[in-house]
Amino acid sequence: MMRRAACAVLGVALVAGACSSPPAEQEPVPSSPKASAPPSTSARPDSFSVVATGDVLIHPPLTDHAAAEAGGGTDDFDYGPLLEGVRPLVSGADLALCHLEVPLSPDGGPYSGYPRFSAPPELADDLADVGYDGCSTASNHVLDQGEEGVTHTLDALDEAGLRHTGSARTEREAATPLVYDVGGVKVGHVSFTFGFNGFELPGGKPWLSNPLDADAVIEAARATREAGAEVVLASLHWGEEYVHDPTPEQQALAGRLLTDGSVDLILGHHAHVVQPIERIGDNWVAYGHGNSVARHEEPRGVSEEGIASRFEFTREGGGWRVTSAEYVPTLLELGPPIRLTDLTAAAPDARRTEALERTDGIVLSRGGAEDGLTRPGH
Repeated sequence: MMRRAACAVLGVALVAGACSSPPAEQEPVPSSPKASAPPSTSARPDSFSVVATGDVLIHPPLTDHAAAEAGGGTDDFDYGPLLEGVRPLVSGADLALCHLEVPLSPDGGPYSGYPRFSAPPELADDLADVGYDGCSTASNHVLDQGEEGVTHTLDALDEAGLRHTGSARTEREAATPLVYDVGGVKVGHVSFTFGFNGFELPGGKPWLSNPLDADAVIEAARATREAGAEVVLASLHWGEEYVHDPTPEQQALAGRLLTDGSVDLILGHHAHVVQPIERIGDNWVAYGHGNSVARHEEPRGVSEEGIASRFEFTREGGGWRVTSAEYVPTLLELGPPIRLTDLTAAAPDARRTEALERTDGIVLSRGGAEDGLTRPGH
């Protein structure tokens, strides 16, 4: 599949912040008609929606499957059919965010899986095509292919018209806050990770990706507000793999960030299983979205289950607050063919019902329903 024409992007947050601006010699232009177009002459909206999904973790079976979907060659990949089931959900949001956990290679590869991932760059086009506006990129795999992997990944996202935050090609890019224009409302996004799987940031380049630290998140969020953001979203790669309950560290960090006033919503990733959604004060944390797409060597059932979170922000008293919080359970059905399914829109069967019921129990386990958290059809 041919990749789409290049579309440059605007910034990230500081050394401790996000990453999404183009290299210095590029002239930034809006990257998404849905989320980044200049506001119209009409009044600004009184509300807007954000949809976020789980880890995009491309194991070799998914690369092989995408090659087969594209016709069976070795140099062409199509993830579109895999993702098609969530198109209405993703494209229907005013701002849709993915979490890209793996580096993207240059055309021709090489492509690899665990422990040092590298996926085809066509993935970026297919994420954009299904309706995503941008992706967080800070994860424990962001340095799997070194500095070149970071560069190749962000180049591919730029080419696809996807904005990004969490890693950077230059110090200038790292220091530029990412602020989306969502129909005239300025929405900032920062991204951090607990670690890099034993890799270290290169000497002299601490800005290559963002280690998770409460003070760093707050500093980046404040810089994003100073750059004009009215709402700030924080994507955090954290928690314990394959454990549904948030760790004490996750809970403490969420409490600090959401009561500080600099972050309005936390979007969690990394555990590869669904974790709860909870309201803290007036703000919300989705501790873990599970996997969006992944094909682990030994599927666990729960590792194929995920959620999309959907939050509606409404203007109140000169500011914004969440007035609707929803979750939408998803399931990666291994087929063949492999397909990502929105469980609220699919005909029920035994496996889908099992996933739906388990996800309900986990997501609501910290009292979200009492605070207004819902899911479609429930």
